[in-house]
Amino acid sequence: MDRHDWDARYAGAPTVWGLEPNRFVAAECADLPPGRALDLACGEGRNAVWLAARGWRVTGVDFSPVAIDKARRLARDQGVDADFLVADLRGYEPAPRGHDLVLLAYLQVPDEDRRVILPRAAAAVAPGGVFLLVAHDRRNVTHGTGGPQDPRVCYDAGDVVALLGDLVVERAGEVTREVDGRTAIDVLVRARRATG
Repeated sequence: MDRHDWDARYAGAPTVWGLEPNRFVAAECADLPPGRALDLACGEGRNAVWLAARGWRVTGVDFSPVAIDKARRLARDQGVDADFLVADLRGYEPAPRGHDLVLLAYLQVPDEDRRVILPRAAAAVAPGGVFLLVAHDRRNVTHGTGGPQDPRVCYDAGDVVALLGDLVVERAGEVTREVDGRTAIDVLVRARRATG
């Protein structure tokens, strides 16, 4: 889907993904000390706003102006400060080592785009900071439910790890969640930059 398709999807419902943070994002980030967070492909801002409410200084980035407008409204409604900007991640270059948390939740793009976006995201992790990616796993197409049905935009944990440069991988593999009585298969990769 291109930006115009996403604009239409976000404009067509009060919220596409709901207001609560993604369950894996919440579980993996709940105990992290607040710092500077970068939420790439933030959509309507549910994860960014949740982080901001927990004391993080958050920047959310998405290529859909409709999504960013909704994210700004959600932050305002929740009474939190968060910065949101419209940018295509294929051209966006975050400050190297500038964020204590870099989050990518369900950025379903082809491999050629991942090879550009993920190394830049990994490079944006500050010393001691965390990189967290959650996405639809490639196996979900044939063995799970929901999500995109094009395996070219789905992930394999090993492919993600190979793009993370010098980050130290803490966790990489499949995770599952129940969706309407069926099981969806996601990939979760968590890595950290050494402090030395």
